[in-house]
Amino acid sequence: MFTERVKTYYYRLMVFSLLSLFFIPYSNAGDSIYNATQIKLDILSPAIIAGTSKGALQHYEAAVNVRLAQRYYPTLELGYAGGRTTKGDSIAYNGHGGFFRVGVDICPLKKHPESPHALLVGIRLGTAVQDYSNGTDLRSGLAADCWGEIVLGCQVEIAKVNKTAFYMGWMGRVKFLFTRDKEGLPAADMTAVYIPGYGKRDNIGWGVNYYLGWSF
Repeated sequence: MFTERVKTYYYRLMVFSLLSLFFIPYSNAGDSIYNATQIKLDILSPAIIAGTSKGALQHYEAAVNVRLAQRYYPTLELGYAGGRTTKGDSIAYNGHGGFFRVGVDICPLKKHPESPHALLVGIRLGTAVQDYSNGTDLRSGLAADCWGEIVLGCQVEIAKVNKTAFYMGWMGRVKFLFTRDKEGLPAADMTAVYIPGYGKRDNIGWGVNYYLGWSF
């Protein structure tokens, strides 16, 4: 019952966060604060994670942001990850779950207001909830984790059809895990070794996304 309740609240929060990005007043005036909405699909992370884990892990994510005042990008990223890995003859990790990150990017360079290209620097707060086990009673059940990120990336417009623009770009991430293991408890025995949206349970991690997206 507790697990299902947590999952329900978690998914409701994701949906609410996604919808809230669209409730920003739009104006055709030249000084409009709202400029565009962009949806992006990560095509690199699934290939990297599947390749490095030899197909044992899967990872999928997408992002949505809005451009405000031509240089601010409030962002929501949603995804799903998990799978099964082994170590020798035993199961090292078996789990799956959803994650989301919220934050904001800023274009630090002065650019022409009509330029569709941007250099982006930003921060993220991420959280993940997953069901996991390793075949023992020590590590099984529901796990929740939280972390922060510093991100750096860029995006360029590759095509435009009427008012819809198509983009490509990349985003590099440095990650800092907040839900670290308590002193005196061996991490390998008490916690999930893999975190959806974060990766291997290290105090500091990194990641790279390569996006294709469209703006309207």
